[in-house]
Amino acid sequence: MSKKTIVVQQYASAARRPAVQTATLKGLGLNKIRRTRELEDTPAVRGMVNSIPHLVKIIEERG
Repeated sequence: MSKKTIVVQQYASAARRPAVQTATLKGLGLNKIRRTRELEDTPAVRGMVNSIPHLVKIIEERG
């Protein structure tokens, strides 16, 4: 059984943002604009993505 995943892309800079938002980006494995990561679709990851919607967007949902 395959796990559900989401593809997340950073589309805005973390410059001049609170340290919490920068740490959230690092936690997602993002640190440069247009970088993408495929992450497991868990409530924790969704919460992180939803806390910084102005910096990242979900490109694709798989599974």
